[in-house]
Amino acid sequence: MSVLTRDEAQTRARLLDVQRYEIELDLTTGEETFDSQTVIHFTARAAGDTFVEVKPATLRSVSLDGQPLDPAALVENRLALTGLAEGPHELRVEAEMTYSHTGEGLHRFTDPVDGETYTYTQLFMEDVQRVFAAFDQPDLKAAFDLTVTAPEGWTVLANGITERQGDGRWKAATTPLLSTYFVALAAGPWHSITTEHAGLPFGLHCRRSLAPYLDADAEELFEITRQCFDRYHEKFDEPYPFDSYDQAFVPEFNAGAMENPGLVTFRDEFVYRSAVTDTERQTRAMVVAHEMAHMWFGDLVTLRWWDDIWLNESFAEYMGYQTLTEATRFTDTWVDFGIVRKAWGYDADQRPSTHPVAPDPDAVPDTASAMLNFDGISYAKGASALRQLVTWLGEKDFLAGINTHFKRHKFGNATLADFIDNLASATDRDVHAWAEKWLRTTGVDTLTPVVGENGGSWTLAVEQDGDRPHRIAVGAYDTDPARPGQLVLRERFETDVPATEPVTRAGARPALVLLNDGDLSYAKVRLDAESWETALRSLSGLPDPLARAVVWNAARDMVRDGQLPPAAYLEAARAHLPYESDLAIVQGVLTFATAQVAARYLEAQARPAALALLTELTRDLIRRTEDGDNPGLRLTAVRHFVDCAAQPHTIQEWLADGSVPGGPELDPELRWRVLYRLAVLGATTEAEIAAELARDPSATGEEGAARCRAALPDTAAKAAAWSAMFEGDALSNYLFTATAQGFWQPEQADLVREYVARFYVDAVPLAARRGPAIAEAAGRYAFPDFAVDAETVALGEACLSRDDLLPALRRKLTDQVDDLRRALAVRDA
Repeated sequence: MSVLTRDEAQTRARLLDVQRYEIELDLTTGEETFDSQTVIHFTARAAGDTFVEVKPATLRSVSLDGQPLDPAALVENRLALTGLAEGPHELRVEAEMTYSHTGEGLHRFTDPVDGETYTYTQLFMEDVQRVFAAFDQPDLKAAFDLTVTAPEGWTVLANGITERQGDGRWKAATTPLLSTYFVALAAGPWHSITTEHAGLPFGLHCRRSLAPYLDADAEELFEITRQCFDRYHEKFDEPYPFDSYDQAFVPEFNAGAMENPGLVTFRDEFVYRSAVTDTERQTRAMVVAHEMAHMWFGDLVTLRWWDDIWLNESFAEYMGYQTLTEATRFTDTWVDFGIVRKAWGYDADQRPSTHPVAPDPDAVPDTASAMLNFDGISYAKGASALRQLVTWLGEKDFLAGINTHFKRHKFGNATLADFIDNLASATDRDVHAWAEKWLRTTGVDTLTPVVGENGGSWTLAVEQDGDRPHRIAVGAYDTDPARPGQLVLRERFETDVPATEPVTRAGARPALVLLNDGDLSYAKVRLDAESWETALRSLSGLPDPLARAVVWNAARDMVRDGQLPPAAYLEAARAHLPYESDLAIVQGVLTFATAQVAARYLEAQARPAALALLTELTRDLIRRTEDGDNPGLRLTAVRHFVDCAAQPHTIQEWLADGSVPGGPELDPELRWRVLYRLAVLGATTEAEIAAELARDPSATGEEGAARCRAALPDTAAKAAAWSAMFEGDALSNYLFTATAQGFWQPEQADLVREYVARFYVDAVPLAARRGPAIAEAAGRYAFPDFAVDAETVALGEACLSRDDLLPALRRKLTDQVDDLRRALAVRDA
């Protein structure tokens, strides 16, 4: 498929003004394809040539201003429109289109529980062409009229309010001006819950088989939605710009959610079938807040070209966390951001594939390159940069600039230059210079304290590896003489980095000096020797969870940089997590300890001891929570105990009893988790997996079974899993991912050794055959990341030297191979 270049988009935008689309989709024509009819009303500003995009199974007919065009003239996904006269035109396209099973275009899913079928669109970047013909670029906004013919018993949701017209036909209200990638449709026998707020209809929708679980959480979801909606109206001058607000939880969704105007789609794992922690509920609430922020920043005002996609995501990421903190019961959201999301950004920013938060337009020459920038830089680093900007600028001036931006560009398009100009209009500070330092550069600054003593005072200088300006808080902590192991805050003060001279403070030097206390900037932080010794003794005694998150991140960065032995990180976790009260920290530290330290950074022979330490740690947490006062912490401990089990006996007993002694009961998520670990250990069978699937025949159950089968330490099971992933195309995006997750296991290194080299041979044609979504899944989940050795790195480098890699696969392999190099360096440190 031809990708759209920025030059082509600019040329077409100069030529065309698109007013309106009339789209008719017929979803009753079969299980493989649907019918699509499109009428596009547009004006040519001058005589010239252009093209329209469509990717059909069959292009049946095309006419321009009533004159037929030859469907055979379609080349890949482009149909040339030559000899356009200046003035208005009408293009009609009739096509048969193919349903997707990879989450791209119009995805079709049949629920294994009840046989009901659901469809929904995901049209981001260039997948609108899989559903209807379009001038597919973000700055050719138009109004959309959508009519859908659906099977009896279905409900059709769209960007605007929909009405049933009889004979299975549904018509959606005409939209305001939208970019093509925002057109949204979700059709099926949805279970729906509706309410009204601020005079608008609000709705929640999911598959019927998930109805009891959505019903249980509906009030919580509506409350979060109302609180965020009201808070955004306090922040933003422009009112919510669409006629309704529906949130649909859809199956096999590739992303976390998509900000379709008026119809946000979420992955339906957010409808919880099993017990979850409050931190997981907070994550769901953050996604709700994030997507709602997009209604203004992204939907009302849209990027002109894909080089500015970071601005959509960074803004929504920042506003999501901040608004959740201000308006809901989730008041510690920045701890989760610091320990989970920020690490994502730091990791991405230290790989060869790093890029500026705001890349140069020439670095995003086409849609294929733009797709690669959906990473920890565009989300986490960008949000961190905006948080630092608010700290430096002040929230009042920041919001004044944002509201000017909305006013000037509503229902239109804007660029980074527009955004910066609008911020600059609200302040005397040099926002343009700030943007050059923060948004146009790559890499992570490292800040190291140099602490001195001088009689009755102490001094602080900050050594900086990097050149961004930082406004940071410094925490000075003393040991509490009355409570050994506890620290008390003496003072917290702000300072600028770089500074012209050291800071002098009264009193003896503190026991711990913490740079970036409060985590308001984006930088790796080091501790001086005395502060590090204090942290090793008293980390869990820091009174503020955000301060503890900063220290844990410092330890994480030191491990990754070869400055702290991985075993020392595990010992710190063993010493302090039993006393940690913040769930996000417990989950984040245990995840890094298990998935990175024990699985990759330690030599294979050290893994059993690491798992034993983590097993003891999680057993301590389980004992600590026997009184039932902290079910979230207990659930987290149980999950990680299962993941670290080196012997099957205890978790086999749990599975047989259906419960952990003292709770919790084993719900579907825990049962599949236990069975998966038993499969890795060779302590279950195909028959037991089949029996569990019969017990839980849901889509999640099918994924659990696929993961378990791929994890069995059996040559036939591995061969079957490999064949399903790489030799056939039957697996949906979710079943592919589940199979890949089960395949590679550190405990099975010898068994799967032959597949390490095969991955590089088979992944390339798979990506070419199945497209970007599966290519990304293959590079992320099917990669042999446990194989930390020079041979695997050499194989990866050889594969990357090929010139026929799909861009999505090349990006993932670039990152994965660099992560292997880092793991080798950590082992050699």
